[in-house]
Parts: sequence; C-alpha cells; structure tokens
Amino acid sequence: MFAGYSVNDLASIFVMQSFAGLILFSVFLLMALGLAIVFGQMGVINMAHGEFMILGAYTTYVCSQIFERWLPGLFGLYFFFAVILAFIVAGGIGMLLEWSLIRFLYKRPLDTLLATWGVSLILQQVLRSTFGAREVGVTLPSWMMGSWNLTDTIQIPINGMIVISLTLLITGGVYALLYRSGWGKQVRAVMQNRSMAGAVGIDTEWVDRTTFGLGCGVAGVAGAAFTMIGSTSPTAGQQYIVDTFLVVAFGGTESLGGTIASAFSISQVRSILEFFFNGSMAQVIVLLTVVGILMIRPQGLFALKVRR
Repeated sequence: MFAGYSVNDLASIFVMQSFAGLILFSVFLLMALGLAIVFGQMGVINMAHGEFMILGAYTTYVCSQIFERWLPGLFGLYFFFAVILAFIVAGGIGMLLEWSLIRFLYKRPLDTLLATWGVSLILQQVLRSTFGAREVGVTLPSWMMGSWNLTDTIQIPINGMIVISLTLLITGGVYALLYRSGWGKQVRAVMQNRSMAGAVGIDTEWVDRTTFGLGCGVAGVAGAAFTMIGSTSPTAGQQYIVDTFLVVAFGGTESLGGTIASAFSISQVRSILEFFFNGSMAQVIVLLTVVGILMIRPQGLFALKVRR
C-alpha cells in the first residue's frame, strides 16, 4: 500500500489527509451531535435528520443569493447570518415536526423510523420542487478562498479551517447547554428517568420539543458548513445519514464525549484509506471494523453507566 512513496511523501499525505479527515469530522460531528441528543433522550430514530442538514444548506444558499444581489457590501459576512438562520429554520421545523407527529410515537421506535423516513421523502420532494433537482453551490467570499501553505507540499484550505472552528464553537455551546445550564439538567433528568422527572415538576413535553429542535438546529448548522466544502442537492442528506448513525452507535448514544471520539476516529481512518483505496472500499473497511467492534461491545465504546 505504501510502495513507491518516500518518507517525506507519506508524511505529507498523512498530514493532508488528516486535515481532510478533520473537515469530514466536522460534518459528521455536527450531524451526530443532533442525532445523539434526539436518540439518546427520546429513543427517536430520525431518518429525516439528513434532510434537516440539507434545509440548513439551502437556507445558506438562499442567504448567499440575497446578500449577493441585494446587500453586496455585506456579502463577506453573509455566512455568519446564514449559520444563525439555518439553525433557526431547521430547529423551528424540527419543533413543529415533534409537536405534529413525533410526540404521538414515543416508545414506538419502529414507527418513528417509518414515519420520519416518510417525512424525509416529503422534504426531498419539497426541496426538489422549490430549488430543482440539480445541485447548487454557494459563492464563497474572497477571504474564505485560497489556502495556507504550511510547507511546499502541504496546503491547508482556509474554508476548511473555518468549518473546523465553527464545529468547535457549536460543540462547546452544546456542551455548555447540556452540562452547565438549568435546561441541560432537565434534559439529563428526563433522559435518565422520565417518570421521576415529571413527578418533580419538569415539563417533559417541552423538554422533548426543545431537545428535538436543538438536534435539528445543529443539523441545520452542519448543512451550512457543508456548503463550504460541497454542492447541495435535495438528496445529499441521504449520503450522510448512514455514517451519522454509525458514529452515534459506535460512540454510545448517551455520551457526548463518545460521539466526538467516534466521529474523529471514523473520519480520520476513512480519509486516509480513501487516498490509498477508492472511497467505496474505504467505507466498507470502516463499516466492517465498526460492526466487528460493536459485536463485542454493542452498547458502544463510551456508553454511560446509568441506573434504570
């Protein structure tokens, strides 16, 4: 596999692919954070999670078009507005979905899987009817273009560094919400013992709704970040939903640290393998490895020990 490469070539390859893996890690982590929050607390298998990511991506696309046409003087700042708007749009639609459908399907995981799969098909068709079936891409501001030359053979794209910085910021914000706020205490109380949480006065329905909205909103932010590294289409979310479930299952559904470690390890291994093999073979190797580990430890590598 390494034949024909010098030591310097291999070092450059590993650095470049590791950074590409960090960009992939950013998308995986933002997607998996939302999914882990929803699945870990409510046991809802949200097959429409990828479509909430694409909602955020299309929100960013619309925002870029508006700024480019009507506010060209502020075009360099549109991405920051788009991230906030993507979170609001995806999170708001997520709360509406929870109120209108998901709340009637709690403790029925198979029904939530089928129902959200239907929602994903509906959202895909709505996006296809609104924006067309062809892929669209955003225009990046000039300051997001180009790369930073680390060495003569290693170049780090600026937009990749922005995506990674955004991911660190969102992850820190989610951690603060879950572990350093009163609302986070309510979320963790409902996650550990819903009946007891309700008995002490916690509005479990509102906690469920806001938690579902937070998970969908973070997926929307993932969509905003995704526009910086790829084009958007109505079905693009389906390319990431399987990987996202894989990350959540591998890390442990109720562990924030496990989700981060799982997303990092899977993205790094996959990125490096994609250079030496093709993308499909790299994904197969990663999938077989994760499945083998889960057969030994089905609760995930970093599952929390919680009294039930």
